[in-house]
Amino acid sequence: MTTTAAMLAARTGLRTGARVSTCLVCQWRTFSTTGYQRLPTDHTPGAAAPDGKPKPRQTFAPAPVAATEPAPDSPLAHAPRSYGKKVKDFTPTPLSRPIGMNTPPAAGQNTGIDHRTFKQRRDDFVDYERHLAKREYLKNKVSRPYFRDWVNLSFHKGKTFLAPPRLFKADLSLYFPNLFGRTLASRQKADTTPLLAGHASVVTVFSGMWAENQIKTFVSPEQNPALHQVLKESGGRAQLVQINVEEDWMKMMLIKLFSWSLRNKVGKENWHRYFLVRKGITDEIRESVGLLNSKVGYTYLMDHRCRIRWAGSGSAEGDEREGLVKGVRRLLEEIKAEGVTGGVAEGHVLKPLAAGKPTTGDKK
Repeated sequence: MTTTAAMLAARTGLRTGARVSTCLVCQWRTFSTTGYQRLPTDHTPGAAAPDGKPKPRQTFAPAPVAATEPAPDSPLAHAPRSYGKKVKDFTPTPLSRPIGMNTPPAAGQNTGIDHRTFKQRRDDFVDYERHLAKREYLKNKVSRPYFRDWVNLSFHKGKTFLAPPRLFKADLSLYFPNLFGRTLASRQKADTTPLLAGHASVVTVFSGMWAENQIKTFVSPEQNPALHQVLKESGGRAQLVQINVEEDWMKMMLIKLFSWSLRNKVGKENWHRYFLVRKGITDEIRESVGLLNSKVGYTYLMDHRCRIRWAGSGSAEGDEREGLVKGVRRLLEEIKAEGVTGGVAEGHVLKPLAAGKPTTGDKK
């Protein structure tokens, strides 16, 4: 290339050889919709309809939201968390009010699966408000101290709260969310709600060996034989459900690789009651049900309508084991009094089944 040609190429922005692709990338970035706010269109806020009124923004998936501060009216408002202000001194107290979600669970919720079409993903991708919301969400996640949960274990071995002295009243109790994961019985993933509906369920949620050893102090046959005696005598109306949560995909792959060991330990009759969950547990769920430390094990007692009637955290202390057993017996009495033989999810309402109906959780 002559000197004159080179000067013309420099002035007009032309590039030769390997630099052509770089130039095209730069031009694409110049017109990219993610760096600059788009003018109002049919899919953006402020777009006018034919009648002159602004159209509502079309949203196909909820914008990610990260919890920043606990709700002031929460019974766990002062408990240590992996985010927010660092707690220097903490002593767990019994739950004074019910914990849980405000709405009944339903199968298909909290799966962590994105069902949007390509067009819906594109529309969400160019939505400037959603872009800002996701940026705030990622900033909040990245800014969380990595070792905060480990540091919080210094407060009574991570115990977040003490179990209530008695069951929460049924009409005041809140709901346990639906979780979605693979069981030891099959490679197919399943929801927890159809399994829990219609039964008195002791549900343990844990991640890692430390948390698993903590929940064993509540539910293992060696440390709480009275509980397993009640479960055995219930005739299938009471059950123990274990939920192993691991959000790191590499660790989850290792757990699945050695799932044969879990099957031997759990027993074939309990394979369908052992869940491996990786996605779907949001900050809102953790705040609602009290899963405030990912390194700690949590134990819940739920009735046949998936309402949390009792909860414990960390290792069992005092009379918490006895309280759990008494609670299971009380729920079995309620199930017998109401004549419940199973449960089905109809929309967002859990209703008892009539006698002789299947207990698989199918819709009426």
